[in-house]
Amino acid sequence: MEKRKGHVIKQVEPDSIAEEMGLEPGDSIVAINGQEIEDIFDYQFLLQDAYTEVLVETKDGEECLLEIEKNWNEDLGVVFENGLMDEYRHCCNHCIFCFIDQMPPGMRQTLYFKDDDSRLSFLQGNYVTLTNMSEHDIDRIIHYRLGPINVSFQTMNPELRCKMLNNRFAGDALKKVDRLYQAGIPMNGQIVLCKGINDGEELEYSIARLAEYIPVLESVSVVPVGLTRYREGLYPLEAFTEKDAEEVIDRIERWQKKLYKEKGVHFVHASDEWYALADRELPEEARYDGYHQLENGVGMLRLLLDEFQEAMEQQRAWIDSDKEFDKASRKEGKPVIVSLATGRLAYPYIRQMAETMEAACKGLQILVYPVRNDFFGESITVSGLLTGQDIAAQLAGKALGSRLFLPQNVLRSEGDLFLDDMKLPELERTLQVQIDIVKSSGYDFVESILRVWKEANGWQEESRSPL
Repeated sequence: MEKRKGHVIKQVEPDSIAEEMGLEPGDSIVAINGQEIEDIFDYQFLLQDAYTEVLVETKDGEECLLEIEKNWNEDLGVVFENGLMDEYRHCCNHCIFCFIDQMPPGMRQTLYFKDDDSRLSFLQGNYVTLTNMSEHDIDRIIHYRLGPINVSFQTMNPELRCKMLNNRFAGDALKKVDRLYQAGIPMNGQIVLCKGINDGEELEYSIARLAEYIPVLESVSVVPVGLTRYREGLYPLEAFTEKDAEEVIDRIERWQKKLYKEKGVHFVHASDEWYALADRELPEEARYDGYHQLENGVGMLRLLLDEFQEAMEQQRAWIDSDKEFDKASRKEGKPVIVSLATGRLAYPYIRQMAETMEAACKGLQILVYPVRNDFFGESITVSGLLTGQDIAAQLAGKALGSRLFLPQNVLRSEGDLFLDDMKLPELERTLQVQIDIVKSSGYDFVESILRVWKEANGWQEESRSPL
């Protein structure tokens, strides 16, 4: 059977240009303005013109050329069967610290896929090692001015990088950074720190070399290697101690002071895990240079605390205002009990936030439970790697109140699915409690909990609340 041309349309958005032109699911877009489409970047770039010619092959095999006049940046309104419009690129490395190699058997197949695709770096913020990028890929990034590109450096020592990535080309791949730098393509970097391998003087060397790429390289995060209990047969790696974390933070903060004085940016950042492990105060907001790497766990806790504080100040101003609050319109001090579950990393900060809310809201009790990660191992402390079965087992028989709140990152992109394939309704049935998912924001934290408290106490402030 002859292979279909172009990229197959999965869905046509209502009231879109595509619907107006009669496109349907199953049709394929073959070319735009006479140029074949390699992937999503070609598609988006070629659609920028106000006048566009789109070559379509219908699901019946007929070809037609559509002449479209539109706003210069207006999309056609289609969703493709393959969102990247190309095959995802599999990682060709065998990194000594790879988290996917430490996954337990029996999970859904998509969780074992190792991507190393520069296009996903731009679209989704994924980090790439550069070993999977050809000169053609670099040319396209420069041509389309794609950025920022997120790079997993690990080390700037070429020989050590080959060892860490188990790829003899990994050292030479660093030369591609020079092309991106010379072209002015914004980048962010990451160093996954492994004890006794790329820390200490090696880390010192890497930071010094990477600082040469400022300001095109906007930031570098240093994160501790994640070690699960499934490491049999893998490279022997050790967990970092509190003393190790203190040394890493001290080294990074020395560099921050030096680089801020010389270049006006702090540039290199320790992830939140280091500060929790060392029991150190989190850096102030200004030291994160605008939070370039929140999704990498850098500054997430600081931002959460600051947003929470601002939200509570807004709420207190509303509560204390006689003009905005009719005391006669509600009941007085009805007890309200809710619960929260989180990873062990965030637990002290969430507990602090809960105590602040309890002090401000009469009758409100917030039960906060840290969930130990038995699925992957106790050294994994982030909430984003908690499973439904661990939450269920450790909250069974606990007081949960009228509502259990969980952070949004415990669920996969599929919607209501936990990492271990347990579904949210199943967890609700198991624990016999309504579960609300809270976004990773201090504002949403305050609003979600206070909504339950206010409803229980007869507040009618929806049209007046500052939140």
